[in-house]
Amino acid sequence: MIIPAYNEAKRLPPTLGAIRRFLDGWGRPYEILVIDDGSTDDTAARAREAGGRALTLLANGRNRGKGHSVRRGMLAATGEVRLMTDADLSTPIEEFPRLLSRLDDGHEIAIGSRALPESRVEVRQPWYRESLGRFFNLLVRLVALPGLHDTQCGFKLFTAAAARQAFAPARLDGFSFDVETLFIARRRGLKIAEVPVTWRNDAATRVGLARGGQAFLDLLRIRANDLAGRYEGL
Repeated sequence: MIIPAYNEAKRLPPTLGAIRRFLDGWGRPYEILVIDDGSTDDTAARAREAGGRALTLLANGRNRGKGHSVRRGMLAATGEVRLMTDADLSTPIEEFPRLLSRLDDGHEIAIGSRALPESRVEVRQPWYRESLGRFFNLLVRLVALPGLHDTQCGFKLFTAAAARQAFAPARLDGFSFDVETLFIARRRGLKIAEVPVTWRNDAATRVGLARGGQAFLDLLRIRANDLAGRYEGL
C-alpha cells in the first residue's frame, strides 16, 4: 500500500485506521508505505501513531510532488502487488478486491475508474473541476492513452514487476504522473484493466487548478520523452 502525503496530519490517521482494519480482516501479510512529501505539519508523527508495525515512513525532505512520492513508494515496496491510494481514501479500501480480481485474470495493472457506466460517484466534484477533468481525459485519450476513460483516479494496483517496469523510467513528478506511468506500461505491452469503483470527492483536495493546468503541458512532455527514447532501457 503506497500513500503519498503532504500536510495530511488530519486526514491520514482515519485513512490508516480504515486500511488496517480492512487488511487485518483480509488475513494476508501487508505493508503500508507513507511517503511524506516535505510536510510542514505533523504528518510524519501522526502516520507513525496510526500506522502500526506494518508502516514504513519515507520522507522526501522537501516537497517533490505526488508523482515523485508514488514512484519512490512503488519502487521501495516489497509486496507482490502494490496499491496506490490517496490520503483521503476517496475510493474506499473495500474496492481493493475488485482490482485484485483483474490481476488474478491475467492483467498486470488495474486502475480504478469513475467514468464507466458501473462506477458510483457518491460525492461529486464542483462542476468546473468535473468539466476540466473530462476535458483532460479526452486529451489523454487523443494524445497518449486511447481507450482509457479515467487515468486520474488515485486508486491503482500493480504487480511488482509491472510497478518496476512502469515507474523506473518515469520522469514526471506532478499531477500527470499517472498518465506517464500508464503510457510507459502500455508501451511495454503490459495489460491494463479499467475497473469501475465507488468514489467520493473530498472538498479538501490538494490539487489546485494551477497544478491541474500544468498537466495539459505534461501530455506534450510525455510524447516528447517518448520520441527522444527517454523511456527505453530501464
